[in-house]
Amino acid sequence: MEHIYTVPLTKLVEDFQLIALHKAEDFDRIHITVDDVSRPGLQLAGFFDHFEPMRLQVLGNVETSYLQKLSSEQRAIIFDHLFSYKIPALVISRNLEPLPECLEMARKHDITVLRSQDATSSIVSSLISSLKAYLAPRITRHGVLVEIYGEGILIFGDSGIGKSEAAVELVKRGHRLVADDAVEIKRISPTQLVGGAPDVLRHYIELRGIGVINVAKLFGMGAVKDSSNIDLIINIVPWQDGEIYDRLGLESQYADILGVKIPSITVPVTPGRNLAVIFEVAAMNNRQKRMGYNAAVEFTEQLSKFFQQSNEGIKF
Repeated sequence: MEHIYTVPLTKLVEDFQLIALHKAEDFDRIHITVDDVSRPGLQLAGFFDHFEPMRLQVLGNVETSYLQKLSSEQRAIIFDHLFSYKIPALVISRNLEPLPECLEMARKHDITVLRSQDATSSIVSSLISSLKAYLAPRITRHGVLVEIYGEGILIFGDSGIGKSEAAVELVKRGHRLVADDAVEIKRISPTQLVGGAPDVLRHYIELRGIGVINVAKLFGMGAVKDSSNIDLIINIVPWQDGEIYDRLGLESQYADILGVKIPSITVPVTPGRNLAVIFEVAAMNNRQKRMGYNAAVEFTEQLSKFFQQSNEGIKF
């Protein structure tokens, strides 16, 4: 069974600097469980089919203008009906004054009413974006996440194989550490993963023989980042004689995490290989592929043309 994540309403109030016009008795215990927001247009007209009461409801200028044209009795009936669904909260945008019937029925049904200074479309889109991040499905994996030339590189490999050492070398070369040892991965969209570090491990990295170091304090705040998209997965494996490794890179491999397919490559490790340089090249090559250029394909096409021309030059 998939775990359901929640976010406290108080956290959203803090993030978006919302003003509480009326707090429900359980205000501090209200949690949001869905990552969508609604503007109750049809509901104000009395149509509640397919209404989602678990969503935050936002009133903007359009809804308020419509309500102002109605009588006080009609507005009271509308808010009485709306708040009877026990919505988590009503957010009034554009710093608009709440209608007296709204606050009256909010007190009757013990519903939280909030106000935002932002435009309606702005607060709706911002709330949805924030909720998707807070409520995203997630998983924790053992690995290292670094940002190289703007590409989020997730490094997997057995303990002691050199993941953390390569991350420190990358930091020294101007790149940024996101997470070491434990990487929290969130699916914020059907095609996008974001990784970060648990709060207790953020900015720390463990080097065998040295111990735990604080990368932010040792190398500066420019050497760390709280989160990053995951654009490429690199699996580090010990070199094995006789094992066949991809030398051209024609075959695209993917790893499935939380239902999202991420490009993946395998890098065999031998003494003397500079992993930091290899990871830099892998990051740049992955970016080129996303932009439509594939060096391996171009190389094989040139080889094919060369051999074709050579064969045509042979006369019998």
